[in-house]
Amino acid sequence: MDLGLKGKTALITGGSKGIGRAIAELFAAEGAGVAICARKPEEVSATVKGLAAKGVPAWGKALDVADGAALKQWVEGAAAELGGIDSLVCNVSAIAIGNTPETWEASFRTDIMHSVNAVNAALPWLEKSKAASIALISSVSGFEVDFAAGSYGAIKAALIHYAKGLAYQLAPKGIRVNAVSPGNTYFEGGVWQNIEHGNPDFYKMALGLNPTGRMGTPEEVAYGVVFLSSPLASRISGTNLIIDGALTKAV
Repeated sequence: MDLGLKGKTALITGGSKGIGRAIAELFAAEGAGVAICARKPEEVSATVKGLAAKGVPAWGKALDVADGAALKQWVEGAAAELGGIDSLVCNVSAIAIGNTPETWEASFRTDIMHSVNAVNAALPWLEKSKAASIALISSVSGFEVDFAAGSYGAIKAALIHYAKGLAYQLAPKGIRVNAVSPGNTYFEGGVWQNIEHGNPDFYKMALGLNPTGRMGTPEEVAYGVVFLSSPLASRISGTNLIIDGALTKAV
């Protein structure tokens, strides 16, 4: 299926591995120019090289998305390199689970404020796009109480609310906004692989909760995100797409 993304541009935060990289690679496979950011320069460089090999414009920069000024510079640099912005995907999370001042601060600065700052910086270009979209990566922990209740769950819930509010506010400007809430997603170097090795009993418990008998893959999340970001999803805005293999039971 042609998603209508050829020649469009997409910015993905945290695009060097896991869900973010899968999203970037799928945008590139659909013919979109892609810009990414992540903290490790070597991972950014390797990812950009791989994206460019797909025959599309690709650009990236290493930074901490909690640094608002650096994030704004990245957005502006990406717009200049790619010739505009059609899609923005805010994917980075501190994954700060707990109920301490430190986990709340990290979750707020990284999950919420990086999304707010990225959206604000990208708006001038999104307003010029004929197929503008924003996707905020939340979590099933944001709408159902689970082991991550506390800073992580509450901040992910705030992202869903933020996306819904933005969808209403930006609809008159032709900008669609959606949240995407993945369930447990397994990939090399990811949090669930670390738990599998460091706390196998907890990993087994989490795996057993999913009726599919397995965790999701970054690619399975990416399919949903990229479709929502495409012109084919032109009537979908203000939703929260759950990609969890029937893990959650909320109605």
